[in-house]
Amino acid sequence: MFLLRLLYRSFTRQLRRRSLIALTVALCASICVAMLGIVLDVGDKLNAELTTYGSNIVVQPKADAVVSNLYETDRDTAPTAYLDESTIPKIKTIFWAYNIVDFTATLKGSVKASSSGGEVDDLSVTGTWFNKDLSLPTGETTVAGVTTMRSWWTLKGSWPADDADQAVVGSNLAGRLGLSAGDTVTLTTPTGSRPLTVTGVYTSGDDDDDTLYAPLAVVQELTGHTGQVDQVEVKALTTPENDLSRKAAQNPAILSSADWETWYCTAYASSIAYQIEEAIPGAVAKQVRQVAAVEGNVLEKTQTLMILMTALSLVAAVLAVASLTTASLVERTGEFALLKAMGASSASVNRLILAETAVLGLVGTAVGALVGSGLAQLIGRIVFGSSITMRPMVYVLVVALISLVLLVATASSMRSILKIQPATALHRR
Repeated sequence: MFLLRLLYRSFTRQLRRRSLIALTVALCASICVAMLGIVLDVGDKLNAELTTYGSNIVVQPKADAVVSNLYETDRDTAPTAYLDESTIPKIKTIFWAYNIVDFTATLKGSVKASSSGGEVDDLSVTGTWFNKDLSLPTGETTVAGVTTMRSWWTLKGSWPADDADQAVVGSNLAGRLGLSAGDTVTLTTPTGSRPLTVTGVYTSGDDDDDTLYAPLAVVQELTGHTGQVDQVEVKALTTPENDLSRKAAQNPAILSSADWETWYCTAYASSIAYQIEEAIPGAVAKQVRQVAAVEGNVLEKTQTLMILMTALSLVAAVLAVASLTTASLVERTGEFALLKAMGASSASVNRLILAETAVLGLVGTAVGALVGSGLAQLIGRIVFGSSITMRPMVYVLVVALISLVLLVATASSMRSILKIQPATALHRR
């Protein structure tokens, strides 16, 4: 009871200074909670953000993939080998099937395009799925296509149907041929010609603005490659790369049994690509290195920045709390001297100071945790457009860090209090 009375007297006599200390602790705790919460969740958020920008895995026939690697050819090179369209749905049967957000098969060809507004003799056309209903070997069904794979495109009009003579054209091509939604464009090859109704004009911001997308079956018939595709684009939710995934991407055979199991059972882009190769005969699945590299680099830099901000806030809190605590204890030198003169031990005085610090820390941390959680959600909504998942580990870690800050800040002041000579201190008063 005596300790409680001393605590009450301490807080009522120095309410302003105590409030400043609690406010400092609250600010530090709020920054720590917000930053650490985002650090632990930013990987998932960044991955989800990057998947909106198309595929991160490309599947090709093994022959074309070998040639592409040897001679560094690009996607515009005419294909020399093909994959069986009927095997593509097997992608959704791999171990990480539920991480496959979307995929689509494509077939490129060269045609003559003509319309009432002009003609192009050697036009690159891409056959693909738009919103295709697929039956899986497991008996389930799924929907795949570029409708979601090209979510960043600006489309004026609508997407074609997969079973209709329709197409969408890039904005540059539409300007050259004078096309708009509702017009007709005729595609001609040595095997025949096909009039297609333009359902929309898209703007991609890249070379696709100079091409035309039509249903896969249409391009297969025009090019004479019925039932064949030359590439599959896969959009998958993946775990950011690390040393293990980069090592496995070079050669999975060099991994130890334990490392191989860890890698195979983790949603790395390299492990998903490996499983796709297992599912589709004669295929090579490759990461889109730009996406994987960007994800890993950005994640590391973002986490480093937030951890640095957390560390700086802790240092600032130590200095601020130490300054305020020292000033408060100096003002109470006479009080502590009187307590010692009345028989109080140094340990008792220390317990009093620690109890005061604990109360301030508890109040400040509780308020800071609430504010920090709200701040994390605000940042998540503004930056990622979704909420941040606050893990219990964040609060445990913040409590430990704030406790350490308060102990460090109070320790120096406590040492000076222990050296107080009651007679000297009371005489000065």
